[in-house]
Amino acid sequence: MSAVCTERAKDDRGSMAIDDMQKRPSMPLQAPEVVRGAARAQRLLPVARDLVVSSLRQLSATYKIDKARMHHARISRAITRIQAVKRIKPDIDARDNASVFLRTPHTITFGTIFLAGLKSDEGMVSVLAHELVHIADGDADSLRPLFRAVGTRASYLTGLRVRDQRAEELTCDLVGALAVQTFINNSPNYDPLPRRLARSIEHNCVEEDDSDEEHLSPRNTLRAVLTLDANLRRGMLTPR
Repeated sequence: MSAVCTERAKDDRGSMAIDDMQKRPSMPLQAPEVVRGAARAQRLLPVARDLVVSSLRQLSATYKIDKARMHHARISRAITRIQAVKRIKPDIDARDNASVFLRTPHTITFGTIFLAGLKSDEGMVSVLAHELVHIADGDADSLRPLFRAVGTRASYLTGLRVRDQRAEELTCDLVGALAVQTFINNSPNYDPLPRRLARSIEHNCVEEDDSDEEHLSPRNTLRAVLTLDANLRRGMLTPR
């Protein structure tokens, strides 16, 4: 966790922390940072769709969900919903949030502050992946067995209470981290690996660490994702 937050502090493309976003005034749709963020999100959406599909398959095998009855039908429904998402919608009132609504399953809504606060491709892929998992689950709870398995594992390893909606939110974050790892492998550059990996979860490097019934606190989210993902932990400690 310390390595992630240290990288964010040194990175000129580091994501803004969630609690910092919350304190900022709303940003207009025409603000240059918002326009750049929306263009980045739209450009990366097709990439994120494919990465989420492969990450869900990977997690299903890791947690042995792929052996369950009806898994094929469930994952097929989830993939269909993912591939149908085509549009990024900036929204001033959404501020520092991204969200999806089942009544408009082809759209991911981004608050303008969030669009401006995600300055890297890696950070954007992570958040896109998170929202795509929500869409994939849909109103049929297609991914409920996976959420339950991830939540059970996280609860056992961390001692945190990770059930119901918290398990879904954590799985979304875990898929985001996995998607970014594949994205990095597919698009090498000269940035240090720990810095690129940190961008997938560093928006949780908050000072005000609040939680609610549906979400772990940001720092507990960091802790849980790093606990579940050994490759992410190792990558963060890779020598430069």
